[in-house]
Amino acid sequence: MKRDAKLIAALNDLLSDELTAVNQYMVHSEMCAHWGYHELHEMIEKRAIDEMKHCEQHISRILFLEGTPDVTNYKQITVGQDVKAMIANDTALELQAVKAYNEVIALAGELGDEATADYLVVILHDEEGHVDWGEKQLAQIDQMGIENYLANMAGEE
Repeated sequence: MKRDAKLIAALNDLLSDELTAVNQYMVHSEMCAHWGYHELHEMIEKRAIDEMKHCEQHISRILFLEGTPDVTNYKQITVGQDVKAMIANDTALELQAVKAYNEVIALAGELGDEATADYLVVILHDEEGHVDWGEKQLAQIDQMGIENYLANMAGEE
């Protein structure tokens, strides 16, 4: 089922965003594990897995549309040097993703490709949930202080 080249390019751009997020989250997750913040490690690792699933969906859709998935294009990975910076960087990445998904959903709608728009809406909801999680973590850090927040995130190994 061949579709618009602009839509395939937009889906490849979303794929690039997701591949970048996977790598950024995995680095942050492993940094948290290294520092002994096991609960936070698991939370961020789960987010990376969510993004991997999004990559899989994009690849599948691009192939369905007879495009070529570009898995070599990465955007800037922004590694935080402490937990608050990590969460802030990840939340900023998710806010960019929400904007990008809304734009590509609109493009798919303009092209009459409701199936593409539908699967993107599901991913958009995931991304909005990731923003919500990040904003809550940053609010907790501000309200309870970084020391108390990190004590809660140590958990069991």
